[in-house]
Amino acid sequence: MDYDLDLRGKRALVTGAGVRVGAAIAEALGSRGAKVAVHYHRSEAPARETAEAIRRAGGEAELFQADLMDLDAARGLGERVVEAFGGLDLLVASAANFEQVAFEAIDDGHWERALGLNLRAPFALAQAVAPALREGAGSIVFITGFGTQVPYRDYLPYLASKGALRQVMRTLALELAPEVRVNAVAPGTVLPPEDLSPEATEAIVAKAPLRRVGSAEEVARAVLYLARADYVTGQELLVDGGRSVAAL
Repeated sequence: MDYDLDLRGKRALVTGAGVRVGAAIAEALGSRGAKVAVHYHRSEAPARETAEAIRRAGGEAELFQADLMDLDAARGLGERVVEAFGGLDLLVASAANFEQVAFEAIDDGHWERALGLNLRAPFALAQAVAPALREGAGSIVFITGFGTQVPYRDYLPYLASKGALRQVMRTLALELAPEVRVNAVAPGTVLPPEDLSPEATEAIVAKAPLRRVGSAEEVARAVLYLARADYVTGQELLVDGGRSVAAL
């Protein structure tokens, strides 16, 4: 599959497209000619930068604001994009809650935030845009995480919600076939948090067979592949430097 594929004429919605992995995905799609709906919640200035980067690369971009914790707003986002673009070919659900919390400190709020943004919102959005995707034989790519394969400490609500999203992906691949393909990309450690110490980063690198952290661009390339892999559905593509096959 050629990563320099031509996406001119395709319409994509990327959630959480103002920052980090979402921004890289949106820019990768836009630079290949797709018209991209750049979603953001509070990160308006970074989202505008993403849209400008897409336009500089010769693509088209429009900004769409929505609080995805509000399920009506999530569904409304999909409806607004479909109306504005005259249809939709690709949904990439990248917006996520990634909250560290020790087991003893987990409360109802942690579960609400994780399940709300990482599970309920992607499903609501997918359900809202499914008719448009069916019409255009489009696809959905969810962003999960390598922890769906191998769990780790202090992120239980996050890991549970992403594991459930993986199962939603696999089930939707059946529900929406044959018109719509549904897949997921599961990143490993990419763009480590700014407050992560050098020692902690080195410890993470040591656990990965490829001995480095990943980049947002590498996740974006996986999304590009799945966006045009016409005989692939129901699959989770791990982009984790091999951590899921190594002893943690």
